[in-house]
Amino acid sequence: QVQLVESGGGLVQAGGSLRLSCVASRSISSFTNMGWYRQAPGKQREVVATITRGGTTDYADSVKGRFTISRDNAKNTIHLQMNSLKPEDTAVYYCTCRLIITGADYWGQGTQVTVSS
Repeated sequence: QVQLVESGGGLVQAGGSLRLSCVASRSISSFTNMGWYRQAPGKQREVVATITRGGTTDYADSVKGRFTISRDNAKNTIHLQMNSLKPEDTAVYYCTCRLIITGADYWGQGTQVTVSS
């Protein structure tokens, strides 16, 4: 079993920045991939950024150049640095991981990000 706890969401003006964090209940070296997804009201959940066990990153086109995903193995944490935020970035942001030994996916409870215009 894995627990993921997100933090760092909030209300920010357009052009501002936020840094999301996701702390895992076990070593993040146990996971193949970790990532951030988001879901806006009335829309489907979509991938924002992912990072592999080896540190390879990938981003949705809509956030490239503005968001940066990173991992801190010592703290079992991944981060999402979000700069130049836009109103369309408003959503609930979820952390996710895939456990190597079972292939099971786990999700956090989500953290709300609201960007005002």
